[in-house]
Amino acid sequence: MPLTITRSYEDYATAAAVVEELGNAGFSDSDISVIGHREDHEDSNAGEGAGIGAGVDGAAGLLAGLGMIAIPGIGPVVAAGWLAATAAGAAAGAAAGGIIGAMTSAGVDERDAHVYAESVRRGGSVVSLRTAEERAPEAEAIMDRATPIDMAVRRADYEREGWTQFDANATPYVRPGI
Repeated sequence: MPLTITRSYEDYATAAAVVEELGNAGFSDSDISVIGHREDHEDSNAGEGAGIGAGVDGAAGLLAGLGMIAIPGIGPVVAAGWLAATAAGAAAGAAAGGIIGAMTSAGVDERDAHVYAESVRRGGSVVSLRTAEERAPEAEAIMDRATPIDMAVRRADYEREGWTQFDANATPYVRPGI
């Protein structure tokens, strides 16, 4: 049974670099997902200039295939992969759960899924990978080298602000300077 490994990053550029490194290590595009806010979000073609370029090996195909989707409570994001497809499908069909349901159905703890979703709402990016148990240490090493957000610290920060869980009906957050 595949494991799902998920990490949140402060910015899209870091997440894209992680996706590229996972692809270069031989993880399949079909097992990698990325959802986040690109700093050049006003760009009308989300796949163009995805930070990698279609000519390189690894996850270039995944990143070149980025699309713009709107997720309830998060707003427009660039996204690619199985997690993005599940979240977009849930949103389009008004299915319960949206991004939280997509993450929990992939094995992410529900409490953690709320923090991941909130981190994207506030301008971060999430990379999620499905992999065999024997490759999990390699994947975690790649993902952790990029200094992901410490989710326990981030949850505590949010809770100090009065946050309790991700709210799909909330107004999308606009990070200062974006």
